[in-house]
Amino acid sequence: MKYRNFGNLDFMVSALGFGAMRLPTDGDTSNSDRLSNNIVEDEAIRMIRYAIDHGVNYIDTAYTYHKGSSEIVTGKALRDGYRNKVKLATKSPTYLIEKAEDFNRYLDEQLERLQTDYIDFYLLHALSRERWENIVQKFDIISYAEKAKKAGKIKHLGFSFHDNLDAFIEILDGYDGWEFCQIQYNYMDIENQAGTEGIKYAASKGLPVIIMEPLLGGRLANPPMEVLEVIRKSGGKYSPVELAFQWLWSQKEVSVVLSGMSNIEQVKENLIFADRSDIGSLETKDLNTIEFIRKEYNKRSIIPCTKCGYCMPCPNNVDIPQNFSLYNDGIIYNDLNSSSLKYNNFFDKRKRADLCIHCKECEEKCPQKIPISEWMTKIHKELG
Repeated sequence: MKYRNFGNLDFMVSALGFGAMRLPTDGDTSNSDRLSNNIVEDEAIRMIRYAIDHGVNYIDTAYTYHKGSSEIVTGKALRDGYRNKVKLATKSPTYLIEKAEDFNRYLDEQLERLQTDYIDFYLLHALSRERWENIVQKFDIISYAEKAKKAGKIKHLGFSFHDNLDAFIEILDGYDGWEFCQIQYNYMDIENQAGTEGIKYAASKGLPVIIMEPLLGGRLANPPMEVLEVIRKSGGKYSPVELAFQWLWSQKEVSVVLSGMSNIEQVKENLIFADRSDIGSLETKDLNTIEFIRKEYNKRSIIPCTKCGYCMPCPNNVDIPQNFSLYNDGIIYNDLNSSSLKYNNFFDKRKRADLCIHCKECEEKCPQKIPISEWMTKIHKELG
């Protein structure tokens, strides 16, 4: 296993971290569902312990993964001395907080689930500008987290993130006590969410950067035929999966890459990839291959939105670029089911396509002349 600096913190982290959000479920260890609580416990525990035995020292879970079962199974996996071999990360379900005292209630429940006295790395989960302003700041959650640190219940405080770059910088600069951050990042997300600019900004402040969704929910692991053809013709030495991982590990700003592994074969394969990782390891031909792959994926986009933002703000608060992005992702990766899941479970209902009133103010401003109101109807019909 290769180890990397964890920002300015005194810790060398394994290149590969174990993300306990896609554990094997329902007796099928080739697939998993983070929304299912039917975890195959024996197999999940075997996977986590195998990873730890082979050098992984960062385990990540969350209150809501597998409907709460992930933390319980992770706690069981860390019995028998395994807890002392790793840094344990889990997340406060900020989106469930309705009053300030909920922070402590959820934290105490998590400590019990995980069978531990403390959390090494505690994250405010899935922050956006809206949650930062209307939950974290409104209920002064930071002060509760600081008290939990003083009590020894958590060692380090950070956040995971799902919004745009401006919101990321606002949150990062909004509190001097952040000690790490976690973002969605892969070679297709260089300008989405925090993106490359956000990673570099966080690293410039000395913060460790934890990467989630390195394979974009598995989409980059099974690319369409035209993308596979690009990889084949490149003559490179990497499979689609390893290419995505090595692209991340080659960047000095990346501290640890989390993988939501669903079976023991994935664990073993990813351990081999991590052992081959290094900063700056990709050759020019590999970087060129990724650029070609990115272009091939983007050519599949059906709505020609450039995310310029000229259509915004919508008088009815519809987030037009984000609705387009969700739908385009479903087309690009041939996975409308995942886009639908995000649309219905994780997208702010006050900003969805169904709120479009067809006033067409946005269409007058759109440089691409996109028939936005027509697309909003179609998007909600197919994703809603």
